[in-house]
Amino acid sequence: MTGKPLLRVGILTVSDRASQGVYQDLSGPAVRAYLEGALPYRLAFRHLLVPDEVEAIQRGILDLAASSGLVVTTGGTGPAPRDVTPEATLPLLEKPMPGLPEAIRAASLRDTPTAILYRGVAGVRGRSLVLNLPGNPKAIPTCLGAVLPALPALLRLIGALEEGPGLAPGPQEEEGPRG
Repeated sequence: MTGKPLLRVGILTVSDRASQGVYQDLSGPAVRAYLEGALPYRLAFRHLLVPDEVEAIQRGILDLAASSGLVVTTGGTGPAPRDVTPEATLPLLEKPMPGLPEAIRAASLRDTPTAILYRGVAGVRGRSLVLNLPGNPKAIPTCLGAVLPALPALLRLIGALEEGPGLAPGPQEEEGPRG
């Protein structure tokens, strides 16, 4: 292991159809692939898949936030009746971070006029940053790229990074490539 800090990342895909096996989740793997190439940390990932239901989303966020410094949700951020990820996320946040979704929306609008419909939220819960992203895998690089410059400072300030010798991923985690 190098002297790089360890960041535990929880990815929560919110999708009725993917959670039922109707189609394969592509947005969760897109989040992981982007973060593996962009963050300068040792990374350990957990991935959960839940339907578009407030209680299921909240259980997933709470589960991941209990053991992750970064929780990224993907899906459920639009205006459709079943898009409830922001409503599920907001009550769980101790410190909302409205600048992050504002940056995502601004960056996304350059290429996608409908990005103005994105309703995601972000904020801190304990030592975790929780960030809602759209469910379109093609949007992941733009959205994460918009907030990437702020992530190292933010993760450090909230205590999301684990440092020290001998740190290794937990029993249900996999370590990603070194950044």
